[in-house]
Amino acid sequence: MSGRPLRIAAFRTRAAFGRRAGGYLAVVLLLGLVGGLALGAVAAARRTQSSFPAYVASTNPADMDVLYRYLDPAIGDTTGYDAAQAARLARLAHVVHAATVVGFDANLELPANLHLHLRPGEQPPAVEGSPDGEFATQDKVTLLQGHLADPRRLDQVVMNAEAARVLGMHLGSTLPLAFDSDAQLFGPDCCTATNPPPVLRVDVHLVGIVAVRDTVVQDDTDALSSQIALLTPALTRRLDTCCATYTGAGLRLDGSPHDVAIVQGEIDKMTGTTTLDAQTLTPAADEATTERAIRPESIAIGVFGAIAGLAALLIAAQVLGRQLRRGAAERAVLRALGAGPLTVLAEAVLGLLGAVALGALVAVGVALVLSPVGPIGPVRPVYPTPGIAADWTVLGLGALAMVVVLTAGTAALAALTLPHRVAARRGADRPSGASRVAAATGLPVAAATGIRFALEPGRGANAVPVRSAILGAVLAVTIVTTTFTFGASLDTLVARPALYGWNWNYAVVGGFAGDEDLDQGEVAMLLDHDPAVTAWTGVSFAAARIDGQSVPVLGAVLGLGPKDAVGPALLSGHGIEGPGQIVVGPATAAALRVGVGATVGLDAGTGLRRLEVVGTATMPAIGNGGKHTQMGTGAWIADSVIPAALRNLQGSPVPGPQAVLVRVRPGDPDAVASLLRMGRALQASPDGVGGILGVLRPAEIVNYRTIGTAPALLGASLAAGAVVALGLTLVASVRRRRRDLALLKTMGCTRRQLAAVVAWQASVAVVIGVVVGITLGIAVGRALWDLFAHQIDAVPLPTVPAATLVLVAVGAVVLGNLVAAVPGRLAARTPTALLLRSE
Repeated sequence: MSGRPLRIAAFRTRAAFGRRAGGYLAVVLLLGLVGGLALGAVAAARRTQSSFPAYVASTNPADMDVLYRYLDPAIGDTTGYDAAQAARLARLAHVVHAATVVGFDANLELPANLHLHLRPGEQPPAVEGSPDGEFATQDKVTLLQGHLADPRRLDQVVMNAEAARVLGMHLGSTLPLAFDSDAQLFGPDCCTATNPPPVLRVDVHLVGIVAVRDTVVQDDTDALSSQIALLTPALTRRLDTCCATYTGAGLRLDGSPHDVAIVQGEIDKMTGTTTLDAQTLTPAADEATTERAIRPESIAIGVFGAIAGLAALLIAAQVLGRQLRRGAAERAVLRALGAGPLTVLAEAVLGLLGAVALGALVAVGVALVLSPVGPIGPVRPVYPTPGIAADWTVLGLGALAMVVVLTAGTAALAALTLPHRVAARRGADRPSGASRVAAATGLPVAAATGIRFALEPGRGANAVPVRSAILGAVLAVTIVTTTFTFGASLDTLVARPALYGWNWNYAVVGGFAGDEDLDQGEVAMLLDHDPAVTAWTGVSFAAARIDGQSVPVLGAVLGLGPKDAVGPALLSGHGIEGPGQIVVGPATAAALRVGVGATVGLDAGTGLRRLEVVGTATMPAIGNGGKHTQMGTGAWIADSVIPAALRNLQGSPVPGPQAVLVRVRPGDPDAVASLLRMGRALQASPDGVGGILGVLRPAEIVNYRTIGTAPALLGASLAAGAVVALGLTLVASVRRRRRDLALLKTMGCTRRQLAAVVAWQASVAVVIGVVVGITLGIAVGRALWDLFAHQIDAVPLPTVPAATLVLVAVGAVVLGNLVAAVPGRLAARTPTALLLRSE
């Protein structure tokens, strides 16, 4: 577009700018605010998803974590630390740096004002330290409160928040610690009154609360063993040669992709054992697991951003269409004066396209202002670069998409509304069917007139944007309904543990998080005679190789008692019915590339065994160590498939399951009390028990509880934008009826009757919007939730918040009347002669 048409259009735009400035401003503000909300949400989703890798990078992470020494004469280790071995580890091929971690079996000599606050199955805090920079210069901890310990002092300690909670400590608290020697820990007098006194007693003062990488994102099962207290390098060096119980290291490698396997082989040769291979971890694997746990928050925020982006485009298109219709009369005059179609088209769109471009720039600015909201979730407290951040991929592409889509839409709509094309399509006004029915049924004049005003647009100077009013109502209600439906479904997921794998009420675990065995006979007797228990299953935890991949498995004891069995919530197929069957999590099925009906090879240590995949299920967050299932990851097999040695690691004379999953009678007030009585009976048994656990939530659900009010605020902002757009449309629709209202005044209508006409006009538009919008919103919200649940391997159960949607419907009608009442009242008060002076 160039030359004379463009010059004329530019002149006309400048000349008419004063009259059109309000319309341009509406385009800029609505596109800028709602579009900025969309861009900010998508950018926050990307920042949330990448937050953990960014945090890990800031800690100077090791490439490989290895536990290579453990004080246990049964495996040949008579000391928990060997300085010569640590030095040899640092000199291995491909290792460029090694930082040592030393663990101690410290006796907590708690004073009267401190006591352990342990939940069932929870471990006391681990006491660790490093003599050479682990936690300080490599795998650095992040300070949350207080200050870091002075590395030269013996009497200072930092710990994570979980350890401080378990110990009942706060900054400044003193913790008396006593350290026994290795010989004392395994000597004949261990744990007796004749055992020699500790090698060292020291009172350490809590000076800082820190975050450790492994405990930033975790599920409730991990939280049972995530408590850690970190000694200073000075105290670690004082104790490592006499009192260590295990030693590990964080290794920095030279970068070859095969380094981990090579270095692990060298460590096996150095230590002469492969017993601790399972303890070798890599941060890359940890990051992959953690990013999967964070994914639900980022997907949810991204879905919201997509809804907001679509809303921004539709709202802006609606406002642009209204501005084009307002200028139709002027374009008709311009065309009558001899202007060509190209000139008229340029005059129609030039100012609006400038408003679109400016609105896109405002949207980028709003997104930048909102950027400190991200990342959302558990990594936020330790994120290394909080504050304003520009994701130019999202901001640039998003702003460009707004400009391109709205420019094309505006040009197309302007071309369709050119005066010669409108004249060709114009015909006689035809009353709507609803207005004819209203008149025929004898409704009051105000009601019949209001219905006609709401549904019949009229022609020429008296044309009213009734379609825009109805579309605006539909759009606003659809957005609000979709947001509420998705949010209600998310709340249902959090509130119903069966949807994320915990398809029972309680778990009775042995030892710490199920690392000991229960007495199978006693468990069966107690559960089978407990009237509150309706179903139960004993399980063992193990790690097996399925088609060559390491997978955590739950082994169910089949046919142990007369009551029904329980298992994970199925997504497809059916549960296991015998030792030749297996149920897998969706993520595991995807990794193995198998589906229901396929056959997999499972090796749990006694050779390969073929099992048929009979179902998929969302797996519970339960287990210990490498035998820890999580939502979509893991497998459910018969306990008999797991070798006996792995089902009884402690060599218990009365071996049984490591945990019992119990479902109790719903709504029974005695169910919990009865189960607690059973727990006390188990704890009084010779082997003891870890305790009775309630719901253990996966990291995906735990993380949701950390995002606070951000989703509600974003949803409220989007709803506000939609409501403002609806309000502007209704105001324009009522204002364009001023001539009709004036005519009604000349025919004797009172102000009360005119107010009733306006109320009927607004109500009809909004009621149509409510009926269509709620239907569309429920359908869109349910579809989005099904996709979301599939992504996180949860049971897809969308929830429609009926009571909330009733309030939305009523609120929309009330709001529509309130918004339309003001311009209606002003129009009714305007002198009739002023409105009809051109008639």
